[in-house]
This record gives sequence, structure tokens and C-alpha cells, in this order.
Amino acid sequence: MPEILHVAVGIIRNDKGEVLIALRDKNQHQGGLWEFPGGKVEAGENLAVALSRELQEELDLEVLSSSPLLKVEHDYGDKQVLLDVCLVESFQGKAKGKEGQAICWVSLKELENYQFPQANREIVRFLQGC
Repeated sequence: MPEILHVAVGIIRNDKGEVLIALRDKNQHQGGLWEFPGGKVEAGENLAVALSRELQEELDLEVLSSSPLLKVEHDYGDKQVLLDVCLVESFQGKAKGKEGQAICWVSLKELENYQFPQANREIVRFLQGC
């Protein structure tokens, strides 16, 4: 049975209620699609630590507080993922794509205009239903 990739995902909202999304590098799995930022939970890390580390590395944001929102399991055939999605309740800094990735703030309704990996589509549906 293939190993499941455990990923910490952050739902980051600005003061307009928009959420931050990032474009996956074309060389990554599901490359060229938009995603909610985050990354792999490393051995020995808890979810909050992994989320904080990843958002600092990718976006130059310091997470001040977050809370679990939902879990999404998905099998792409070539890779299985467990997305541990958290609401980032407060953060410091101005988001920027530190790894050269495009980022943008979009309204919940506008999320429909972006192509996401299948696992992220469940997050979109969840957010639009909130």
C-alpha cells in the first residue's frame, strides 16, 4: 500500500474575506493548478508546527493562531494525500511567493474560476458552503 502524504493546508483570509491561493509549479505533482498554501508534515511535527513552518517558507507569513477545519483524503492513483486543513485565524506579514510562485487573493465565489487539484476542490466546496 502506498504511503499517504500528510499535508498541512492553510486557509488564510484577508480583511476583505478573500482567501489566498497559490499556483503550483509545473514540475510538481498536479503542477500548473492552483492550491491553498501549505506543505508536507515532517516526521515529529504536529499540524500547527508544520503549518507555521510551511507558510513561513512559502509565503513569509508568521502564523499567530490557527484551528483545524477539515480533513480531505484523496487518491490520485499515483499518490495518496491527506490534507489537514486549518483556518489561519491570525497572522503577521505580507504574503509573497518566496519560491517564485504566483499568489492571489480571491473571493469565495471567484474560486470557481480557478483550476484546483481534485483534493482541493473539496475544500472549495466546503468554503463556499460556510
